[in-house]
Amino acid sequence: MNETPKNTSRRRRISRRILIGAAIFATLMAVFYTEEDWRGKRAWDNCKRELEAKGAVLDWEQFIPPPVPDDQNFFKASTNILLRFVKAQTQEQNEAAAQLTWLNLSLSSSNSFPILDFAKAKSPIVAELTLLLPGDAAPASATTHFTIRLDDPAARGRLQDLIQTAAGRSANGYQGFQFSELQLSNLAPVKIVLQADASPTIGDFQNLIPSDLITNIGRLAIEAAADPKAFRVKLVAGRITAAADYLQWSDRFVPAFDEVREALKRPCAVIPGDYSQSYLMPTPNFVLMRNLAQTLGQRTQCYLLLGQPEKALREVTLMHDICRILERPPTGKPITLVEAMINVAISGLYVATVADGFKMHGWQEPQMAAFQEQFKTINLPPLVVAAFKEGQAASIHTFETTPRTKLAELFSMVVVISDGHKTKSGTFWQLLQNPMYLFLKLAPRGWWYQNLVNCAVLKAKSLDGFDLEHATISPRIFDADARDLNQFLDHKSPFNLVAAIAIPNTAKATQTLAYNQTLVNEAQIVCALERFRLANGNYPETLDALVPPFIEKLPHDIIGGQPLHYHRTGDGKFLLYSVGWNETDDGGVPGKLSDPKHGDWVWH
Repeated sequence: MNETPKNTSRRRRISRRILIGAAIFATLMAVFYTEEDWRGKRAWDNCKRELEAKGAVLDWEQFIPPPVPDDQNFFKASTNILLRFVKAQTQEQNEAAAQLTWLNLSLSSSNSFPILDFAKAKSPIVAELTLLLPGDAAPASATTHFTIRLDDPAARGRLQDLIQTAAGRSANGYQGFQFSELQLSNLAPVKIVLQADASPTIGDFQNLIPSDLITNIGRLAIEAAADPKAFRVKLVAGRITAAADYLQWSDRFVPAFDEVREALKRPCAVIPGDYSQSYLMPTPNFVLMRNLAQTLGQRTQCYLLLGQPEKALREVTLMHDICRILERPPTGKPITLVEAMINVAISGLYVATVADGFKMHGWQEPQMAAFQEQFKTINLPPLVVAAFKEGQAASIHTFETTPRTKLAELFSMVVVISDGHKTKSGTFWQLLQNPMYLFLKLAPRGWWYQNLVNCAVLKAKSLDGFDLEHATISPRIFDADARDLNQFLDHKSPFNLVAAIAIPNTAKATQTLAYNQTLVNEAQIVCALERFRLANGNYPETLDALVPPFIEKLPHDIIGGQPLHYHRTGDGKFLLYSVGWNETDDGGVPGKLSDPKHGDWVWH
């Protein structure tokens, strides 16, 4: 059927209206995008000028490390060093690194690891008890026995001390290990004669010897022997490794450790690679560094259990020295927040390992003096501040220079890079349901700049609580900034969508930094206190007595800058603590990093 002239005219009018409407819409959208782009760019230019006027360095070029001679560079010491300490970026690098078997230093790396599992092996007998009632003849070998009268008020404590001594000292490792100074599989039980006027029951014995007496080796159990007057104390439900066995097993890594020690003699640590964009630059192998630090810490514990403090010092010193890799000498650039916090974590592990040695009474004066020199070199706040500044410049450079498609990959996970290959993370329909993807694809560039303004301003505020000149941190300022950040992020807006992803959680990072640096400062003083005790027979009345014979200068409390709190206790020990994150002196009541509102940071 032929179309009438009237219908043809109507269709033409509709088409013209659609075209006119589309043209008007396109014009309005062009005006909208132009206006928003101009407003966003103007806001960013003003923000950038203000930040630079306050001394902020926003030019990413300033953070790119200059090349250093290969013979001065830690990462160029050998191919093994490069493969071990740099995170693999290609499948080939992964395969090459996998050939270095010491990359995985945990229990799962060997099925032949020496563990005495009480559930699978015969439970070690710690003590053999013989009951001696009135009229009974003493055991034939009584001269080799310890004799305890059960009606003696000190009987319970003496009995527990004998059992603890028989089981030997122990330590909890950092990778799920539990170490013993003795070979428990051939343990020689302590023989004890218990003098009593009447036969005690099993329940009486259990009151004398609690089942959790030796908690980090295994639970205790008391059982009757064939002789009605004989009893045995066994270790049950435990998994323990002899210190000597762990050292023998991990000696396979000693050549690699020595290679690292030799490489650390080089003054520079610059990873070769592309630094033109922050997301392209090479990064250290953090998993390797964590495993390396944990293994060195465990070897330190084992040497201390075996009474070899000189060898323990060698291992824990390497744990201290590997942190220099993360400090990026000679320029210290660029340091990411992840690198800085790995440094904080390893430093905390290092201090904890030294503290373990004090608990074991394993350190001698030469090691304490060496530790004091090492502690003096640990200054964590400047590294974290540098990381915050690097992150600010990196975000700005990424926003300003990266095309939309690449930003979509980085922020909305449109493309996942795995083993050098790109893989789509979802279907087209899934991508259309991703707000970040739609924003990065369709939003005016000006909205990106508005996000950049918010991101830069908030990252600049993360520096407010640091006072590097006086080496202090203000929890009050950080807490206020954290509240402001949460309020900002709770208010949903296209101007903070990307900023919410780009801004890291600095509150937790800063608390961890402050806590670990506090432990470092306290450890310096503890070394001096122990050296004073060795020289004088007791601890000083005040910390001022340590200066200058045992320490050049007393480190202050990083929280508030006041002296750390110290006093001697009635049991011949001491109490040393910081006021902690709540900035309140709680009298030395220990607090936890997980609960920063309560308690002090006490040296244990």
